[in-house]
Amino acid sequence: MENILLRNRTIPEIGTFETYLEHGGWEAFKKAFSMSPDEVIQEVLNSNLRGRGGAGFSTGRKWSFIPKDAERKYVVVNADESEPGTFKDRELLEFNAQQVIEGAMIAAYAIQATAVYIYFRGEFWDIAHNFEQEIAKAREANLIGQNILGGDWSCEFYTHLGAGAYICGEESAMLNSLQGLLGQPRVKPPFPVMKGGGLYYEPTVVNNVETLANVPWIIVNGADAYRAIGTPESPGPKIFCLSGHIAKAGNYEIPLGTTFRELLYDLAGGPQHEGKGFKALLPSGASGPVIPLTEDMMDTPMTYESLVELGSVLGSASFIVMEEGTDMVWAAYKMAQFFKHESCGKCTPCREGTYWLNQLMTRIISGQGTMRDLEILENAATQMQGKSLCALGEFATSPILGTLKHYRAEFEAYVNGEKQKELPASKTVAVAH
Repeated sequence: MENILLRNRTIPEIGTFETYLEHGGWEAFKKAFSMSPDEVIQEVLNSNLRGRGGAGFSTGRKWSFIPKDAERKYVVVNADESEPGTFKDRELLEFNAQQVIEGAMIAAYAIQATAVYIYFRGEFWDIAHNFEQEIAKAREANLIGQNILGGDWSCEFYTHLGAGAYICGEESAMLNSLQGLLGQPRVKPPFPVMKGGGLYYEPTVVNNVETLANVPWIIVNGADAYRAIGTPESPGPKIFCLSGHIAKAGNYEIPLGTTFRELLYDLAGGPQHEGKGFKALLPSGASGPVIPLTEDMMDTPMTYESLVELGSVLGSASFIVMEEGTDMVWAAYKMAQFFKHESCGKCTPCREGTYWLNQLMTRIISGQGTMRDLEILENAATQMQGKSLCALGEFATSPILGTLKHYRAEFEAYVNGEKQKELPASKTVAVAH
């Protein structure tokens, strides 16, 4: 399949303004500009483009929620790529910046936004610098700024660097950070698309980098052509990030509906080490429940719906692969540490829950755990579900409950004294009697 998103793989320097123009760049924006904003929204709605940041919500529907009579409206591009195992947006930003900018400006025109902000992960400072240069070139061509293309609509484009906090990938925490407030989630409703819920409390569309990179192709080729790729419920191409115990790690742009076998074996070369088979998969980084990689599931098409049926979520499609021999308790322990470290502490279920999940996992992994600790661990994770201000509290339970469900015998091996990890003194936990 021809790359729609990772065009840098076949066209060198496609991310620069000059090369992008030579290969049809900004024609989608000009076409959109000849349409009414409502027509642009309808075309994206008809394409059934689903958000590529994790939730998979309809992009066109999100745009349609913005009130037309609002005086100020914003588009915020979520480039805070902090999910473990996810690196697709980085490649798009680094090598296909102009397509991301064009997609964002089409979204801005569709809702008649007054400004676009892109929120970069703090570690992306070098990418942000180059991105600003590409914005400047589009501005010089009157594609951004005042009276765009000689019309009445004006829209500026700004960049912003975060400080490396995982929580700022959550849209309302990102909006707070953009405003100079603590990067913590807001109570919802109101939602970002509503008055009082968005950036500076004005209606705001928040879209992921990969989501917006799809938009120019949809406008040029039409919704029907886009829906012809993938499946009816999950149309279009998707970038899958493969890491872990896989022979050929990296980004793979393939149609949604491609099978696990085609991706993991035909494209990525199978397990990393010869003679070993696959054991488990984290399909959405640390956030989604782990699932066993069995032969029975290899011919399952990878879609938003099929991953739910398998007991997990597709999310941003950050596939962390684990082969035979992987210690699943150790993997869950490392993820528990991550979420405890990244919890913003605003709400009690997440603040206290992630602390206790980490404490219990440390006790178990160090050989001090009991069967009662396994019960408490499962109960604590279950009690956290659906009670946090944002999804981080829910995500923190996934590695615990998923591994307990599928690999409980490995937990019991630690409890029974068959296994134990030597931890630094600062990481050990006293056993309560």
